[in-house]
Amino acid sequence: MKRLSLTSALLSAALSLSGCALLGGGTPPLDTYDLSAPDAPAARGRHHGQILIAEPGALKALDGQNIVIRTGGPGSIQFLKGAQWADRLPLIVQARLAQSFQSAGGFNGVGTPGEGLAIDYQVVAEIRAFDVRVGGGTHATVEIYVRLLNDRNGTVRASKEFRATSPISGEGNDAYVRGLDAAFGVVGAEIVEWVDRQA
Repeated sequence: MKRLSLTSALLSAALSLSGCALLGGGTPPLDTYDLSAPDAPAARGRHHGQILIAEPGALKALDGQNIVIRTGGPGSIQFLKGAQWADRLPLIVQARLAQSFQSAGGFNGVGTPGEGLAIDYQVVAEIRAFDVRVGGGTHATVEIYVRLLNDRNGTVRASKEFRATSPISGEGNDAYVRGLDAAFGVVGAEIVEWVDRQA
């Protein structure tokens, strides 16, 4: 009888929890954000080669869907509550850079790995900062280091670090992401223009 009573109690509890989930008592959905494709100027001329945008590298804190907040302490980071990127941040940055290169129109072909292009150059990037910094004037910071690799001979044609900041206007998740989007827009446009000059 005791075993039967315990089984009945567990079944009842499970049904209660299931009912709560069905009634919306579970974890509320996270605000999910994407980035805009940087608005780069039109290419100065037409390159006959094709370019590949590799997936950027990043440390673990930036290699996911969490939106990073730096609170001012040495090496202290947090994640924005109730918010996430729509995909892993490096994949979003890769996709939006590719879109920006395509819009600028400087190359015969622009693609990402697996698309079967005969590549002349690779844009190899490392995301070094992509965060909101609070205290002493809250602002978004984006820093991306880029190498332009000649895919024909494996040599690095040029390399450069790109960095931009954007003030945060307003409060809440939307304001933080708007700041990050603005800073990325500046960095991304500069990357596209720089590659156009180097290739």
